[in-house]
Amino acid sequence: MKNYKKILLAAAATLAFGTSAVAADKLKIGTEGAYPPFNLIDASGQAGGFDVEIAQALCAKMKAECEVVTSDWDGIIPALNAKKFDFLAASMSITEERKQAVDFTDPYYTNKLQFIAPKSSDFKTDKASLKGKVIGAQRATIAGTWLEDNMADVVDIKLYDTQENAYLDLSSGRLDGVLADKFVNWEWLKSDSGKDFEFKGDPVFDNDKIAIAVRKGDPLREKLNAALKEIVADGTYKKINDKYFPFSIY
Repeated sequence: MKNYKKILLAAAATLAFGTSAVAADKLKIGTEGAYPPFNLIDASGQAGGFDVEIAQALCAKMKAECEVVTSDWDGIIPALNAKKFDFLAASMSITEERKQAVDFTDPYYTNKLQFIAPKSSDFKTDKASLKGKVIGAQRATIAGTWLEDNMADVVDIKLYDTQENAYLDLSSGRLDGVLADKFVNWEWLKSDSGKDFEFKGDPVFDNDKIAIAVRKGDPLREKLNAALKEIVADGTYKKINDKYFPFSIY
């Protein structure tokens, strides 16, 4: 009887291990799909961008079959924790508040925050000069939080569900300026919509670490970290970087 039980236990353990291994080979990447050039939906309806390509390169190193799932930014961490996807690659900054809800990998790029405004405007970024101005940012981002923490007493802050909507209001004259990630602003300034705008002042925050998020305690974090080291070492990261930027953002 004891031997029979041992056989059953061994079979159960083998089955559990096999199921886990199969599940680990199929992963879902979560992203926003509305933050070019980092994540976006292309003309064919497919998710792409720097974040997505980095995530797919990590999947290749982990020998995992991955698909991309998009989510609204405001609900993206709850979606991760509800297991709608397995890891989140959406240009998410590491913050103490977010670390209470998710675990982060090592950073895969470093960001800065910088204002943009019309080229024709005399837009200075010191607090006294910004008094009374209407400034836009995306809601639930480092830029939005920085404005609320540092400028709420002098500027009228407008927060948007997407970065694109902030740019639309800037283009239409409903905003005096926008504060956002420097590299996202850089991409928009190259577009037809952004041609009459420019960076103003120096970055106001220049050590924003961006990482992939996983559920608390998920061992996938260490696999992603190992894969990130590999793509940096073998040149895969640089190849993706150079596709989007003429400078390194690592």
